Amino acid sequence: MKITAIETLRTQEFANVIWVRVHTDAGFIGLGETFYGAGAVEAHIHDTLAGRLLGRNPLHIEALHREMLNLPMAQSSTGAEYRSASAVDIALWDVFGKVCNQPVHQMLGGLCRPKQRVYNTCAGYGYVRSNNIKPVSNWNRSDIGGPYEDLTGFMTRADAVAESLLESGITAMKIWPFDPAAIENDGMSITPTQLKAAIEPFEKIRKAVGDKMEIMVEFHSLWNLPMAKKIARWLEPYNPTWYEDPIRMNSPQALAEYARSTDVWVCASETLGSRFPYKEMLDRDAMHVVMADLCWTGGLTEGRKIAAMAETYHRPFAPHDCIGPVGFIAGIHASFSQPNTLIQESVRAFYTGWYNELVTTMPVIKDGYVLPMEGPGLGTELLPAVFERSDLIVRRSAA
Repeated sequence: MKITAIETLRTQEFANVIWVRVHTDAGFIGLGETFYGAGAVEAHIHDTLAGRLLGRNPLHIEALHREMLNLPMAQSSTGAEYRSASAVDIALWDVFGKVCNQPVHQMLGGLCRPKQRVYNTCAGYGYVRSNNIKPVSNWNRSDIGGPYEDLTGFMTRADAVAESLLESGITAMKIWPFDPAAIENDGMSITPTQLKAAIEPFEKIRKAVGDKMEIMVEFHSLWNLPMAKKIARWLEPYNPTWYEDPIRMNSPQALAEYARSTDVWVCASETLGSRFPYKEMLDRDAMHVVMADLCWTGGLTEGRKIAAMAETYHRPFAPHDCIGPVGFIAGIHASFSQPNTLIQESVRAFYTGWYNELVTTMPVIKDGYVLPMEGPGLGTELLPAVFERSDLIVRRSAA
């Protein structure tokens, strides 16, 4: 079997999402995805990777993974080179599953559990439906779009959001109310008024539902170390489950200092590329929960190595999702196949909303758990309507 063509698809509406389709001479087509800088990813795939992949056997996944990352500029990052390789790698696993007529989670070793617990990241319908995804005070907040506008919700009525999630069986939620202050003050300080506003969602949640809801706190790497340590202490009375990316993930020593300053778990981080920076963090006891985004950090091939390494350090694995539907589904396959998966990230505004505009099949999420995907490969395809969109940009490299 040989790779005969590599195709990329992106749209103007979802400007940062890009899909990759790997075509083979046996008729199998693998689907992959990554997010952010879609134009740069597209260029790298066609201008650099296609020449290395066309004519090769798509089932030689490890060899192709190494080939894609055996470049001077592809060194343990989440840059365009790694994102490109991640998307192609996910597509190769999709081909592998289709060839064997098995789900990807089976190809990765099979199910470790019959259902996987999820938490809800409280993003909204407009969170990535824009080219502007830099951290801003409102992250495209809106009351328009559907019943699960959880971004506006957690900032203004966190108690109601928590109650709504519990009604559906979801018992963990992730919020980031400190972002507005971090943006305004460059992550160096917080005023009493800003602190009160940032603490308010935690107070509302605990008052409304007590300890029935776990709260994960996302900081988006926006704070310097002294302020991050202060905020950690202020939040400890509210019993958060983890602190995610409190500082930039470029100093194992600094993150280790932060981890020692609090009893709350430190979660890090989808911003790390490849298993090597994870090892540096683990060696320093800087992280408790190992999070990886398969669309950024090397695909399923690298993701399972990161999960396995986390297990050797007795750390849980928690796949990231706040991107697109194919990456979400790939993360779910990884979650089920890894024995140390703690919980799977999900966004109900996405999986009940715009994800359904793009792919044929979505995972079943019920009573706070996601069920395994069925069908060969990833178990989903791009909808025919995607190929008919007027804003679709397609590029193809063929042997």
